[in-house]
Formats: sequence, structure tokens, C-alpha cells
Amino acid sequence: MQTVILCGGKGTRLSEETTLRPKPMVPVGRHPILWHIMKYFGSYGFQDFTLATGHMGDYIKNYFLHYAELNSDFEVDLATGKISALQRGSKEDWKVRLIDTGPDTLTGGRLLRLKPHLKEPFFLTYGDGVSDVDLNALLKFHKSHGKLVTMTAVRPSARFGGLEIHDDGSIKMFREKLPADEKFVNGGFMVMEPGIFKYLENDETILERQPMEKLAAEGQLMAFQHQGFWQCMDTIRDRELLDDLWSTKQAPWKHWQD
Repeated sequence: MQTVILCGGKGTRLSEETTLRPKPMVPVGRHPILWHIMKYFGSYGFQDFTLATGHMGDYIKNYFLHYAELNSDFEVDLATGKISALQRGSKEDWKVRLIDTGPDTLTGGRLLRLKPHLKEPFFLTYGDGVSDVDLNALLKFHKSHGKLVTMTAVRPSARFGGLEIHDDGSIKMFREKLPADEKFVNGGFMVMEPGIFKYLENDETILERQPMEKLAAEGQLMAFQHQGFWQCMDTIRDRELLDDLWSTKQAPWKHWQD
């Protein structure tokens, strides 16, 4: 089963990091967040990936072209130019397709450009978020209801204090929000049927707008409610949080053995 990862956005809200590299290549620990996402899917046995690249897509292509060398020890004889592998560091058994979907194409358009490669149900997620969602349970739920799309619904972590305000503008109550106060939001980690493509029109289609709204209106969009960990990387603060979880060996998304 293929896993589609949308990797083509410009990541403008993380401009401190994305002026030099695409957002999916911003590191968490020693590895890009894209690697973490792929390792997570791989830990469930889903190792067939299609990456929809766009903005600075060459950066991602070069990463995978040289993945084996970057993750292995080797010896270089400078006199002859001979390179000898000392130890293979890469343990991945991945098949990775990298499809250029255009620098300015929107999310639905990127998915539409992948239509020739997607003939069966597939996972779809974004290249900037990690979670500990049970992928097997997600897939089982999707198969159980027979609809076109299942979206993982998550509660975002609280960032701001909650206010209740009088009509005159004075604050009558302040309290820190708890995750339970937040509504569910789209957390990515979706399962889709090929029938999704009839809802996508062109490069200007935003997946999260008309297609999802129409799917919901037609009863074809289902929510898999996830109460566990989920975190996107929209800001430097988000990146620092993920980096801290990884460096302290508390990353909830790490389901694999080193």
C-alpha cells in the first residue's frame, strides 16, 4: 500500500529554516522530519512511498539519491578515487517515488498530478507532522465504513491562555487551555480511495477546501479520532519542541528500533 506525502509547500511560517531548504527537510535531531514520518510508516510495514515534491524539490531528490552514502561509513582512496563501503548504515527497505508536482501547485493539485501512480487505496499525509496514531487501526476503520476518505482527527496542543471577556473589554476570567478545550482538527494521516480524484480539478485545487467540504456534504468523509500525540512543525517553537522530545528520547512517534 502506497503512502503519499505532500512535500511541495514553501513553509513560509517557518522561514527561519526554509530559506535554505524545503520544510520536509528541516531536521529533528540528525534527520529531516520527512525521514521521521517515513520511519513511522515503515515501522508498521508500509514502505512504499510517493513524495509529491515542488518548492526546492531538488533538495529532496538529492537527499534520496545519496541516501545510502549519507547513512553509511566508507573509505576514499584519494590517489585512485576508489570508494569502499565500510559499514552500511541504512536499514530501510523503502521504495521511494519522487514526483515533481510543480513549485506553486496547491495541495489538491499535487495529489491530482499523482493520479497515474495511484490505482489502489493509499495513505496520504503532510511532510511536516508526526504522530503516534495507530496506522493499522486507522486502516481497519477505513475499510469498515466503505467511504472515500478517512481523516485522522486530532486535538492540537494548547498554546494560548483562554479568555472570557466582558462587553466593555475587561477580562472576567483567564485560564490556560487544556487539549480537551480544543476542537478536533485535520491531523493528516488519511486513507483515500482512488475515487478522490473526481473531486480534484486542477493545480489550483486546495484539497482542504471544496473537495473536503463536498466529501463531507456527501457523507464520504469519515473521522478517525486520535486522542494521542500529534504535532505539526509550523514554527521554530514547534521544531524546538520536536527536537527536544527526540534528543531526550521521549519522542512518542519513535516506534522503531535503532
